[in-house]
Amino acid sequence: MFLKKVSASLFFTICLLFISACKDNEPLSLKDADGRSYSTVKLGSHIWTAENLDVSHYRNGDPVPEVKDPDAWSKLTTGAWCWYGNSSENGKIYGKLYNWYAVSDPRGLAPEGWHVAADAEWSSLSETLGGDGVSGGRIKTCCLWKEKDGSAGKSGFDLPPGGARRDTDGAFVLQGEYSRLWSSTESNSEKAWGRAVGYFDQVMRRGEASKRLGFAVRCVKD
Repeated sequence: MFLKKVSASLFFTICLLFISACKDNEPLSLKDADGRSYSTVKLGSHIWTAENLDVSHYRNGDPVPEVKDPDAWSKLTTGAWCWYGNSSENGKIYGKLYNWYAVSDPRGLAPEGWHVAADAEWSSLSETLGGDGVSGGRIKTCCLWKEKDGSAGKSGFDLPPGGARRDTDGAFVLQGEYSRLWSSTESNSEKAWGRAVGYFDQVMRRGEASKRLGFAVRCVKD
């Protein structure tokens, strides 16, 4: 009888653990200010969006201006977005490119309960995935890149090579070859910290970038 009670108790405990584990792996309900849903992935102690941000309104409902004109883009000191090449078809795959003024706007670019990834969170992600020398390869999506990477597609982060928009002339550059990503962390009055991943190696590069550049955005759960 005692053994039966122990077995029943152990079975009950295992069931609770299994249910708890299943709940931990359930996809989060995440929608931006436009009502668009995003997939997510837990890496280390943080939960990240597994897609580039593609929202055109701040959290309070105010629009983030779309700026197509290259000369106007290069002179901006307020928040703006664009699709690569000003093509909505690119948006379906790569999301939007934002300048850092949109990232830092107090009205909030990220969905409710989320925030644009900070510099320290990017560093933590890189460490979780093996360090800067290999983590860039491990966050790539398994396709779309100019050259295939054997480690790509395994982390669930699924980063596409969305390119960037230059600050000097508003030109679009390096789609298929690079991904450039903002952090929410300012470096100085003209620059903020970001990350770069290229097709030719597995490195995740940290660097300062002009706030007028157009980069992709990933978010982290509060």
